Amino acid sequence: MPYTFKGNPTHTLGVEVELQVVDRDTLALSNSVQQILDRVPRQWRDQIKPELMQSYCEFNTGICHTVKEVEHDLVEKLQWGQSVAEELGLTLVWGGTHPFSPWSEQQYSPGERYTWLTQAMRDITRRLVVFGLHVHVGVNSGDKAIQLCDRLLRHLPTLLALSVNSPMWNGRDTGLSSYRSGVMEALPTAGLPYHMRNWSEYVWLVDHLVATNFIQSIREIWWDVRPHAEFGTVEVRVMDMPMNMQHLSALVALTQSLVAGISEHIDRGAYLVDCHPMIAKQNKWHAARFGMDASFVNPDTMKAVSAVNTVRALLDRCRPYAEQLGCATELEGINDILEHGTGASRQRETFRRTGDMRDVVRNLIEHQQAETGVRPA
Repeated sequence: MPYTFKGNPTHTLGVEVELQVVDRDTLALSNSVQQILDRVPRQWRDQIKPELMQSYCEFNTGICHTVKEVEHDLVEKLQWGQSVAEELGLTLVWGGTHPFSPWSEQQYSPGERYTWLTQAMRDITRRLVVFGLHVHVGVNSGDKAIQLCDRLLRHLPTLLALSVNSPMWNGRDTGLSSYRSGVMEALPTAGLPYHMRNWSEYVWLVDHLVATNFIQSIREIWWDVRPHAEFGTVEVRVMDMPMNMQHLSALVALTQSLVAGISEHIDRGAYLVDCHPMIAKQNKWHAARFGMDASFVNPDTMKAVSAVNTVRALLDRCRPYAEQLGCATELEGINDILEHGTGASRQRETFRRTGDMRDVVRNLIEHQQAETGVRPA
């Protein structure tokens, strides 16, 4: 099957956020998303969606050109969603996992695709009660998108370390900062991408997987970064759902600036500096385990370097591109994570103080209300 990559001449943005649908009184996950979806205005029906489980609600932006446009787009939809949720006795929560609701109690959403997934993967899909941030950045060709997937490999652990927000699972501290990443990697087509030479090789691979019934469509490639033919983007999927809009905007700005910088280097004919897949995998594991306390292997020097110093070097590299893209202010929001901690560290601090997982959920709600501009009605 031919897949035409609809390239973008500029580094446009599209952002997808997966939020938890939570009962306002019990603070547990609620299989109630359809009640929210039934009220979605006509103009947003393709942008506020169900996901695999009925305790998810996904909010997508339209095509944006700047991070400020992303903020305006999302805040309008999220304020609407939070208002409707409150009317229904629900609330929407930002986090990569729910701290205590059992995955076994969550119900699948209806639909032919979800039915196929559940039959094909059984309890692997039952455990997918995890919530992420996906960032699409426009690129001008399929071959460029494939090269970007390869060159972004070394940076994916850094993006994960900054976003970690899923330390709790089924009522206990897992010891990981991003338990979500481990749950996702159980899927047979998830995790870090494989090296490919060009767009044609990617299409060849997908065609064979579809023809042999391993997957139904190109949508079942769930790599941490993947090309998206229909949108003409590279989609970065490695990140947990962060704790508030400031962190979200900072991560989007970092992703857009990073893609713009690498894209420019490709256009200049810069030599591809490889990151060995094993090094990338180990760095990702350290990011998931330790978050911003991780130690990484620098793929160029093969020496250990802290996640904090890695982030600072990446910020220095990305600032000129952020200036060009109009997201320099948002990019500096990364410093809030460096100074005050990730969502995972803040969840752990709450649980250390109170010993109550419900307080962890309450604290997540307080952070998003205080710092996102998205408040209950």
